[in-house]
Amino acid sequence: MGLYLDPPRHAVVLSVDEKSQIQALERTRPDRLLAPGRPATRTHDYVRHGTTTLFAALNVLEGTVIGRCMQRHRHEEFLRFLNAVEAAVPAGKVIHVVLDNYRTHTHAKVRTWLSRHPRWVFHFTPTSASWLNAVEGFFSALSRRRLRRGTFTGVVDLQAAIKRTIAEHNQRPRPFVRTKSAAAIHNSQAAPSE
Repeated sequence: MGLYLDPPRHAVVLSVDEKSQIQALERTRPDRLLAPGRPATRTHDYVRHGTTTLFAALNVLEGTVIGRCMQRHRHEEFLRFLNAVEAAVPAGKVIHVVLDNYRTHTHAKVRTWLSRHPRWVFHFTPTSASWLNAVEGFFSALSRRRLRRGTFTGVVDLQAAIKRTIAEHNQRPRPFVRTKSAAAIHNSQAAPSE
């Protein structure tokens, strides 16, 4: 929480995670749009064209997103994503990364990569606390605005839609702002449930 509320000076704070198994679904018939006296409808059946995984890093100070779609979500793909982020962040800035403790993020090769990149610092969220990771809000918006009602003719079409969404988001980024103080969050978590 401290990284979100009071980020270090001369540093970049990134919220990192992956959204895996995003399906490229194509409806068998086009949606019927809303019209006077008639509700919008869509067919329940679809054709599956494969899946993709989105690796994303939300810069909590600027609100921009760095994203890469990949076929799988193993440590190899995570390392490729970290290299892309390394190239995108200006030299001389310390990179604080908030992420979950998923096995991909804690793999021995990832730890070796971290030892060779001293400006990177990982901060792991507790187990079952994905709500602490700010990039989850971006994933939610992506699902609501682009994926849930979308129809995609293939994985390439799906990945292009995701890239467009990231580009549109980055045109008008908004910094991540917590609405509750750290004390209020801590107190709500510490209160016994009835």
